[in-house]
Amino acid sequence: MRRTGRVAVAAAAVLAATAAAAPVSAGNRSGPDIVHPALRSSLVAYYDFDHPLRGDPALEQDQGRSSTEIELVNGGTAMRVADRAYPGGGRVLLTKQVNPGVTGNDDWKAGIYSASGVRTLRPFSNAEGATVMGWFKRSMDRPAAGFNAIGLAGVLTGDSDGHAVRALLELIDVNGELKLVALGRRIDGGNSQTFAATEDWRTLLPKDKWVHLTATFDFTQGTMALYRNGKAVPGSYTRNDDPWLINGPGPHVTSAADARGIKIGGSFPQNTLERNPCDCRMDALMFLDRSLSAREVANQFRLF
Repeated sequence: MRRTGRVAVAAAAVLAATAAAAPVSAGNRSGPDIVHPALRSSLVAYYDFDHPLRGDPALEQDQGRSSTEIELVNGGTAMRVADRAYPGGGRVLLTKQVNPGVTGNDDWKAGIYSASGVRTLRPFSNAEGATVMGWFKRSMDRPAAGFNAIGLAGVLTGDSDGHAVRALLELIDVNGELKLVALGRRIDGGNSQTFAATEDWRTLLPKDKWVHLTATFDFTQGTMALYRNGKAVPGSYTRNDDPWLINGPGPHVTSAADARGIKIGGSFPQNTLERNPCDCRMDALMFLDRSLSAREVANQFRLF
């Protein structure tokens, strides 16, 4: 499997390094300590940015079950900064557009990409659902010039060029107005569906304030939901047809192909193009292979 950048260097050693990782330092509530027990078996990937990979601090170890390390693209270890998303939290991830108005590949973002699929992300293949959640603090007032969205975090499809997703949290233009959305795609190469929050995005994600966001995707029922600080966010779907093609015979699951990666803070984690950069801070990013219930989302937020 081809991986990009520093991920390729460390791929052969990641499992051993993860097993040998140092325990969480005293005083920090990170890693498995802040995952609700009901979620642990479904937690495919989890990043708290307190666990650099031994031998290459530009890689972040996965605290979930899949051992999918991600690269801190372009900024490396400087992207881990001191901040406090939740009581007892440690360092956080800083993403940003480096040179506005200049075409290049220097934006700070994070993720992993493989054109042949990331084997450790196989739980998102033939999946009945997914959940993306994490802590976010935005510092930008609008999408970067030339773009219509601010990328937060998501799982790529099995045929993605680094942009197309199966499950994504982002801010995007909906009928001329920026909205907080959950965007999902069940079938690779097929249509996506978007669930857009009704409330103003600046109220849901105040500038320079930490907020916990969750997006859930039920591919069997064709439903999505958004949550802010553990509470459901009212919203509506942008399409009223059947973009996920669930009205025909089942089972209705995602395509039988390994996800090509994870993108965080913008698209194209393989660093070949820049799109929808996010001048943001992030922490405790969780990617689960089922759609969590409202109670489970609330329980996880209360645990923070």
